[in-house]
Amino acid sequence: MASLIEELITVLTKEEEIYKNLLPIAEEKTQIIIRNDLTALQKVTEQEQLVIDQITALEHKRDEVIVNMGVVLNRKPETLTLKHIVEILDKQPKEQRQLAQLHDSLKSILKRLKSINSRNQSLIEQSLEMIKFNMNLIQSTRMSPGSGNYTRNAYESNTVVGRTGMFDTRQ
Repeated sequence: MASLIEELITVLTKEEEIYKNLLPIAEEKTQIIIRNDLTALQKVTEQEQLVIDQITALEHKRDEVIVNMGVVLNRKPETLTLKHIVEILDKQPKEQRQLAQLHDSLKSILKRLKSINSRNQSLIEQSLEMIKFNMNLIQSTRMSPGSGNYTRNAYESNTVVGRTGMFDTRQ
């Protein structure tokens, strides 16, 4: 059991480090979204995906350790949350303290990431709404029967501007 606890601490420590590395990437993504820099957004999203792949691998490893702990403790792995494992380790205060600190740290980091990601999602939604508004404005301007423009002869031109190259956002 001691080796499983050490392995769990190792995996959680690596996860904590990677999540800490993800924080500045998410904050940079916010600034990129605000600047509306699509090229940089693509690059930071690719970078973010690489970090997420690392996290996914560590989560699989953590799940394996939890399953093995469940076998040793004769408990279902689904019931073995990190908080529950900390409670079980009352006779091992050093490991209990380490796991409790990791639990609190990960909880704090994930809360911050969730907040940043929520803000980024909101910014992207606002950007998309603005794009949709602009597209509808352009389309309605192109479809209006009179353009309101005057020529040198000071008469109104009533020609309808064609719709080539634009897509209908109402469909």
